[in-house]
Amino acid sequence: MAQPNDPLKKELIDTDPNFRALFEEHQKLEQLLEQLSHKSLLSEEDELEEKQIKRQKLLLKDRMEMILRTHRESHVSA
Repeated sequence: MAQPNDPLKKELIDTDPNFRALFEEHQKLEQLLEQLSHKSLLSEEDELEEKQIKRQKLLLKDRMEMILRTHRESHVSA
């Protein structure tokens, strides 16, 4: 599993089960995209799967960013 460069992300992966689950799912989807990228020619089903995976990854990333933003804002105002 790839480790994040952002110390806050690393902290949340270590301490927040929800964030960790989102991160792990994002990593799994990244691996699926990597597998698809090794195909020389994508079928229509592969292209559809690729689009769905990218959408799911973006949703996960947005959710993780929301958690990060909330966490940063709560520490700035504290």
